[in-house]
Amino acid sequence: MQTQVTLSRLPRTQAVRRAIRSDNRPESAADLLFLEAWEMDGQSDLANLLRAGQIRRANRALVAEIEAELKGR
Repeated sequence: MQTQVTLSRLPRTQAVRRAIRSDNRPESAADLLFLEAWEMDGQSDLANLLRAGQIRRANRALVAEIEAELKGR
């Protein structure tokens, strides 16, 4: 099943691609893409830090998958 979500950018990791396909809500895709970007860049502003912390706590397994995938590159 293809996602109906229009993304401003495509996911860079397989883990996020799978997560977006399994949850077809636009707000989830935005959070997952934000989380992926955070794991890659680690923006340091307070609002981003708080948002990343919330998303990370709610998606511990996905965070581990993203980290493993990024380390493998």
